[in-house]
Amino acid sequence: MVKKPMAHILIAEDDPSMRQFLTMALEKAGHHVTSCADGLAAFYAIEAIGETIDLLLADIVMPGMDGIELSQKATKMHPHIKILFITGFSAVAVGKGTEDQTPARVLSKPFHLNDLVAQITEIVGTPSETKTLE
Repeated sequence: MVKKPMAHILIAEDDPSMRQFLTMALEKAGHHVTSCADGLAAFYAIEAIGETIDLLLADIVMPGMDGIELSQKATKMHPHIKILFITGFSAVAVGKGTEDQTPARVLSKPFHLNDLVAQITEIVGTPSETKTLE
């Protein structure tokens, strides 16, 4: 059993049920999660606690500040932050990338929680004790 959180994950997701679902699943997998309702709230969270955030899990399409802009600002402030986008609009992800952006992965909705946990494990280098979600 893992005693301390494996990674600190910041979720930026404007859909309340998806945000709650992701938060519960990632906490169950042993991660520490901070969740925000949109890109702007996530930006302020990164300003406040950015050094401890290992991974930004962001929806690409959000009102206010989208996930792409959020990731660019986040990596400028804290270059160590890893990025994983979730989206139902994979064409948007392909079209908006920039050359100066930190490499990011895209996970298309719908996805299985085990796939999400596996991606996060690979990205942040989490130990093999990661729990599988049933």
